[in-house]
Amino acid sequence: MATISEALAIAVQHHQGGRLQAAEQIYRQILQAEPNQADAIHLLGVIAHQTGRHEVAVEYIERAIGLKGNTAAFHANLGAAYFALHRIPQAVACYRRAVELKPDFAEAHGNLGNLLREQGNLGEAVVCYHRAVELMPDVAAAHNNLGNALFDQGKPDEAIACFRRALELKPKFAEAHNSLGAAIKNLGKLDEAVACYRRALELNPDYAAAHSNLGTVLKDQGKLDEAIVCYRRALALNPDFAEAHNNLGIAFKDQGKLEDAVVCCRRALALKSDYAEAYGNLGIALKEQGKLDEAIACFRRALELNPDLPAVLVHLLRLLQEMCCWKDLNVLSQRLTEIADRDTDGGTASPAPPFTFLATPTITTAEQQLRYARHWADRQLKVVGQAGGNTIRHRLSASRSKITIAYLSADFHSHATAWLIAEMIEKHDRDRFAVLGYSFGPDDRSPTRQRLVGAFDRFVDVKDAAFATAAERIAAAGVDILVDLKGYTKDARTEILSLRSAPIQVNYLGYPGTMGAEFMDYILVDDYVVPSDQHSFFTEKLVYLPGCYQVNDSRREISGRTPSREECKLPADGFVFCSFNNNYKLTPAMFEVWMRLLKAVPGSVLWFLAGNPFVSANLQKEAEACGVAAQRLVAASRLPLPEHLARHRLADLFLDSFPYNAHTTTSDALWAGLPVLTLAGRTFASRVAGSLLRTIGLPELITTSLEDYEAMALRLARNPGLLADLQTRLESNRKTCGLFDGGQFARNIEKAYVTMWEIYMAGEKPRTFTVSPT
Repeated sequence: MATISEALAIAVQHHQGGRLQAAEQIYRQILQAEPNQADAIHLLGVIAHQTGRHEVAVEYIERAIGLKGNTAAFHANLGAAYFALHRIPQAVACYRRAVELKPDFAEAHGNLGNLLREQGNLGEAVVCYHRAVELMPDVAAAHNNLGNALFDQGKPDEAIACFRRALELKPKFAEAHNSLGAAIKNLGKLDEAVACYRRALELNPDYAAAHSNLGTVLKDQGKLDEAIVCYRRALALNPDFAEAHNNLGIAFKDQGKLEDAVVCCRRALALKSDYAEAYGNLGIALKEQGKLDEAIACFRRALELNPDLPAVLVHLLRLLQEMCCWKDLNVLSQRLTEIADRDTDGGTASPAPPFTFLATPTITTAEQQLRYARHWADRQLKVVGQAGGNTIRHRLSASRSKITIAYLSADFHSHATAWLIAEMIEKHDRDRFAVLGYSFGPDDRSPTRQRLVGAFDRFVDVKDAAFATAAERIAAAGVDILVDLKGYTKDARTEILSLRSAPIQVNYLGYPGTMGAEFMDYILVDDYVVPSDQHSFFTEKLVYLPGCYQVNDSRREISGRTPSREECKLPADGFVFCSFNNNYKLTPAMFEVWMRLLKAVPGSVLWFLAGNPFVSANLQKEAEACGVAAQRLVAASRLPLPEHLARHRLADLFLDSFPYNAHTTTSDALWAGLPVLTLAGRTFASRVAGSLLRTIGLPELITTSLEDYEAMALRLARNPGLLADLQTRLESNRKTCGLFDGGQFARNIEKAYVTMWEIYMAGEKPRTFTVSPT
């Protein structure tokens, strides 16, 4: 008859050969003969763990440790069972004990590293992985684990070296190909990342994570349809893959399929209730659906789960601004600025979109706006741009008689940008310029859309094109100067510019600030919006246009019918202050000034634009808190542009916002004959109204402090003669000053384009210059 030792050896052979039932039978026979045989008890626990009975495994292994305490393997296997039960702290303690007992226990070092990484303790995890690699340098998995931890630490180059070593040791290691793809994607080499993910899937077609990761890089390239196919495949393989549901939701949201996006995000949260990013993405989709209360709840929940999500904080902050819900606005604004300042100083959080900082209640400086824009361009746009070596070579024709200008925008429809530029596009000199339009926005079939389609020599819709495809089409058309009308505003596709679609790329009109990107050569400004002492806060070279940098259209129709005050719910008598700015530009500090004006001017009202159903109630509540009756705030709904311009005739004075001025909205008021009072700051966004007023000959309506702003508004409201004089001058000047002459503006901007082209053809680098007036 076999001894206990011999029986144990036979059982271990069965166990190692995968014959678990035979091994378990012998272990149990050993325990009948010797109930406290620690090794048999331990190995029964290991089998229980291997067959998914993790609670039983814990009982057996803990009993074995009680009998034969200081055995490293016992502690390691107990750690594995605890890990399977998601008892991470207990598992960590077990593995720590295992490596104390056996410092050269390579597998235990590796598993401890896995647990520490899961806990977010990357520093210690890296130490464990390094030790595992030292102990088993020829094991590919050890190198892959170390690479993953280094990647999590924000060290992609070191991580890539580890993944490549893993693949040298094991070329068909699908997980390492997948990990390498993630690290290479981080460096902006998207095509290489795609190749890595596809190789991982060749080796393991059922690798759900690789399908999802491939989908994400395709989404980053603008290939949404292909990305969705990948996410669906990942979910077919693993229906409980919360991250893939979330990613699919993002792709649907980007396609405008909001209900599908909501369903996906809710499914992700059903699977992973503490998934902060999914709450954030659900909030974005709900916001786009107009479900603002639900969106706010999602954003707040996301930030409860992870306070360090700048993108979610941005969406919450902007939505509260749009709703004029100001209770904790300053706290959130300050928090966002603190995160952004920390991140640009070496933090690892995803950067916040730069446009956000132009209008936050925590007023940012031009220097801060530059840093945030640079950080965004470096962290977000390099995934498709020149950092990855993906730029497109421009095709210069052998002979050319015209400079080819292309305008790139999502706003070639009923939109403020379109209303400003239409006449300029029509009046470009076709003997000297070919003028193309590249649109990635909606076709609303409006007269504005039809007018622009007819105004361009060629109008190209790239809405459904991947970023690289759109960039290649622009380059193939021989575009010499590509003018971006979006910058970092909503629906921008700056990725197209990051691929260097044209040899000269210009930031104009849509974004009042620097883009902080090396691929943008020039920005069109004037000497008021960007004074000479502000040059250092722009990465682009500045081109100074004469007068005001903002183009306008003399053909904008104003309805001949002026509505009555009664129709607009205005009092029959009394001074009408108005502010038709977008609601997100309104701030508590400026609103307090407006309420003091209402109290100081009996019978006066504030006429404002209500962009959503929450604005009126929220502003009326704020008014009452300032001691002003709610009925002295009058909401205006949105109207077609001709009717909207006509109702300006009922107002007496337009009160501008700060720190983000009225831009097109100032032009609207001036075109309609309504004087605008502005407060000019030290940033581009806060000086546009001042530039327009200076150009139209009303510089006295530019103030530089809240005190002066309030005093001037009160003076005008109490002095009808002074206000009437301003209105008369405005009516006269708007016909003669050139601000609303799209043809003259076209000649000036063409001078700028010619100089840019001459500098380029001379082989010089872009440089700042001033355009003399036509």
